[in-house]
Amino acid sequence: MNVGYIRVSTEEQNTIRQEVLMNSLGVEKIYIEKVSGKNRERKQLKAMLAFVREGDVVIVESMSRLSRSALDFLNISNELKEKNVTLVSKKENIDTSTPQGKFMLTVFAGLSELERDSIKQRQLEGILEAKKAGKYKGRQRIKTDIKKFEELYIQWKSNEITATEMMKSLNLKSNTFYRRVKKYEESVRHG
Repeated sequence: MNVGYIRVSTEEQNTIRQEVLMNSLGVEKIYIEKVSGKNRERKQLKAMLAFVREGDVVIVESMSRLSRSALDFLNISNELKEKNVTLVSKKENIDTSTPQGKFMLTVFAGLSELERDSIKQRQLEGILEAKKAGKYKGRQRIKTDIKKFEELYIQWKSNEITATEMMKSLNLKSNTFYRRVKKYEESVRHG
């Protein structure tokens, strides 16, 4: 079955051009969405991905209608590939059932990896520059009053309070709380 996915970014935008294309291609079922492509949590996209079966063909007017980044396009393509569903993007002339289409996906995979690595590199460079300028302090550690911790620890171990109550009193998240408890117990053991 030929399945179409149509998306525009806002309610005011018109889907007619994409609908005409879908009709000319003999698309039997169309999913239409008027929402930003930034959000992967799109109802019609999810419904379309859940609907398609092995042998189906998903047709989009362009990659930008399906996703907002090479990485997102690649992830959706892989989801479809796992179901043995072909993806066709008319504007870019991509058809994943052809060797050329598979090659284009490989190119997009490389681009998305380059995109991720570039972002990480720029972030690291920014942090290094901020450190040089004395503006970067890193994640701030939460200081815990040791006397208060010891008092609450004793109450917790004697079942007077729960771990959750102790965490709230110390304003700690559970992973930090249990890490501090472990460190405290080790320090008590080794005196």
